[in-house]
Amino acid sequence: MSQFTHLGENGQPAMVNVAAKAVTLRTAVARSIVVMPPAVLQHFADGQIRSPKGAVFQTAIIAGIMAAKKTGELIPLCHPLGLDNCSIEIHVNQQSEVVITCTASLTAKTGVEMEALVGASIAALTIYDMCKALSHDIVIKETLLMEKTGGKSDFRRAE
Repeated sequence: MSQFTHLGENGQPAMVNVAAKAVTLRTAVARSIVVMPPAVLQHFADGQIRSPKGAVFQTAIIAGIMAAKKTGELIPLCHPLGLDNCSIEIHVNQQSEVVITCTASLTAKTGVEMEALVGASIAALTIYDMCKALSHDIVIKETLLMEKTGGKSDFRRAE
């Protein structure tokens, strides 16, 4: 890619014109990693964190899906999309990090990378919000696109 796609010929911001693109099944997977300090990890039970605000992972899943559905409202030049599917999985890895994976898909003329990234990001922020009373030493380490398929070019990040 040799140019910014959200700049028009005059150099001003513009939504990408997808009118000539083919309608295909498009899928994107994004991941966020949240590092929890011991003060938070000690509240885990059966792989879940329970807080006075409720079940943390379940709340984060709902928040992430809701956010993915609103991506076009949150990011100015994103197309508003009606997702066919959005799912979020959350688990704790062997390094005691919370791993959030958001998968979004639809059949359309434009991809869903931003929806997957927003879903994973908001799920991570929700976990932070629900656990911050226990410690402010929570770190959202990374959010990245893991893969996308169905558009002009596919992408898969090596793990």
